[in-house]
Amino acid sequence: MKKEYLAMSQILQKIAPKIGAKVYLEPKWHIAGQISFKNGRHSYFRYNALDLNPVGAANIAKDKDYAHHFMNKMSYSVIPGSKTFFNDHFSQVLKINKRNQREAYIYAQKLGLPVIIKPNSGSQGAEVSLVYNQKEFKQGMQKIFQHDHIAIVQKYVKGDDYRLVVLDDKVISAYQRFALSVIGDGKNNITKLLKIKQINFNKQGRDTQIKLNDYRIINKLKRQGLTINSIPQKGEKIYLLDNANLSSGGDAIDVTNIIHESYKKLAIKLTRDMGLRFCGVDLIIEGEISKPIDKYWIIEINAAPGLDHYYRSSSQAKKRVENLYLQALKSLERDKK
Repeated sequence: MKKEYLAMSQILQKIAPKIGAKVYLEPKWHIAGQISFKNGRHSYFRYNALDLNPVGAANIAKDKDYAHHFMNKMSYSVIPGSKTFFNDHFSQVLKINKRNQREAYIYAQKLGLPVIIKPNSGSQGAEVSLVYNQKEFKQGMQKIFQHDHIAIVQKYVKGDDYRLVVLDDKVISAYQRFALSVIGDGKNNITKLLKIKQINFNKQGRDTQIKLNDYRIINKLKRQGLTINSIPQKGEKIYLLDNANLSSGGDAIDVTNIIHESYKKLAIKLTRDMGLRFCGVDLIIEGEISKPIDKYWIIEINAAPGLDHYYRSSSQAKKRVENLYLQALKSLERDKK
């Protein structure tokens, strides 16, 4: 079982006694649990999903295309040119031939390569690719359709990647995310540097598993004139993926104390407008997050944001995540009165 799910269970067990609550975990997998409050009421969780968000709103958030549609309808700045396409079987079932993989590439060309492609219902950055040509596009779509029958093609926008975590009209934490990278030592090749990074992840308790044969890493290196066997110069930073998800091996820097109030208001309003109470708001920002809103795009929202990798990134992050879940328990307890 993934450590990120175990981490939330363990955190809840650790902090629940602070408010006189108890957490019982299903003994086989330890990913589903019951929270018992002092007033005798109960609340439940499974994986990263707490008993906070309405079912309908949470399900919309899981579907990237639906969430994009409603955010766009409410005039939020979403990633432009986002459109869904289906695998050949599903497009035949729906009798929509103009939404198959071949038409998807035609659309990508109209948007202008490179474009982002991603699964509609995926999480943790799985199979998200920045593709520059038809070969990469076909390769990425085939990977997506192994796990999802709907793929999203959207315009590529540049900027810094952030996640803001909102709970009950308050931004509890915010952090900048950076894509998987290695820093050269002038001796080891990229394969060895990634293995060293994997060892460090294991020591930190992160469940990230770096796949050395990941086609996205191979393609990213190729575009930089490198291979997995290249030896970077000492101090040279090499980025290996284009998505900055921490679960894909990315890094994080906490920005909770410097985030501008305008971005806080944006994340809080978006969470409320999408019918949620607990939400991870992922943004691409052109400019500085410490300054008033200028240009931004909403990547997606997450009704059950996994915070394990962030939790393990620093002692400061650990305190923030424990405080977030403590506030969540207090909120659940109030709901149950």
